Amino acid sequence: MRNISKGRLPVRVALRSVLSSGLLGLALLIAALSSPLAAHEVQPSVADVTIGGDEIALDFEATLEPFIAGVDLEGLSDTNDSDVADEVDRLRALEPAALEEAFREAFDRFADQIDVNVDGARVPLSLQSVSAAPVGNVELPRLSDFVVTGPLPEGDAPVVVQWDASLGALVLRQMGAGQDGYTGYLTNGAASDPIPRTGGAAQSGFEAFVDFIPVGFEHIVPLGLDHILFVLGLFFLSTQLRPLLWQVTAFTAAHTVTLALAVLGIVSVPGSIVEPLIAASIVYVGVENVLSRGMTPWRPLIVLLFGLLHGLGFAGVLTEYGLGSSNLVAKLIGFNVGVELGQLFVIAVAFALVGYWFGRKDWYRRVIANPASIAIALVGAWWFVERTLL
Repeated sequence: MRNISKGRLPVRVALRSVLSSGLLGLALLIAALSSPLAAHEVQPSVADVTIGGDEIALDFEATLEPFIAGVDLEGLSDTNDSDVADEVDRLRALEPAALEEAFREAFDRFADQIDVNVDGARVPLSLQSVSAAPVGNVELPRLSDFVVTGPLPEGDAPVVVQWDASLGALVLRQMGAGQDGYTGYLTNGAASDPIPRTGGAAQSGFEAFVDFIPVGFEHIVPLGLDHILFVLGLFFLSTQLRPLLWQVTAFTAAHTVTLALAVLGIVSVPGSIVEPLIAASIVYVGVENVLSRGMTPWRPLIVLLFGLLHGLGFAGVLTEYGLGSSNLVAKLIGFNVGVELGQLFVIAVAFALVGYWFGRKDWYRRVIANPASIAIALVGAWWFVERTLL
């Protein structure tokens, strides 16, 4: 019998117990946070810009509540992390007419954060219309529309649009310019390329490729909580390189194919079908991690099939960015590279925090991998119910 003096556990047993409790608590905390806070995630704004002879018009689709509340969205992934989160929640519950009035009252301050510039001169902007969406689930972002216009000075100098960093990310799409229309993804207060008043701002293939890398990365980190959990599910099956490589390769190959097919219009599956199935895929990998003893012969095939679903999910977001017909292949490749960098970042962080230190311990599976996988499966199960029944 092991000698335990003065009622104390051996140090190794005590440490393992503390570690087990801490990691299980962390896993459950992740599960608790992933569901409700995902509902408050920061959405990029989208603006369609039309440049006429003497006027510029910007038609926005955005969440008005953070703008009205004055939330600093730079680097923020969730409005619950803001010090004015309660005000954002209050605004979400307003009826459309009340929200529209609140936006009109805040517009002068908001307009100062949009810089439309022609040849060094700032174009004054005025609000033409605002249309708030009906009140739905107040836990979810509410997308509304508003239109601003400004007079352009004489001449043919191009237009530059700059979106303040505190307003988050902006997708800028030039209308009426055909396949050469400008498409930009503005983050961290970046300015657009000069946009010609007539014709389009033709991008090179390389520029389009580079522009869409951050779009793909951001769709994983920080916005893609469901994709993050799926990738973590792959990681927790085994920290060994070979099983992880097989799974990631299968997942990458599959979502690349369906992403391309969906964006090209060859395949179309409603989000009401895709999103619950993505949640189900998260449940599956979490449960199989617990029930299996390692890589099963069918695991890469299962991951391949789930990758097809996730590719359709990526496509639903990517089509909102106004790909156009110019440099489409370069944009798709750039987006996929960004997605892969995001996935590798998630795996690298998980390995640095868990795999490197504990992956070779004989208790790793019981103390770390299984509790984390159970938490992942529980979150996926909740999302499935939320996306089908609630």
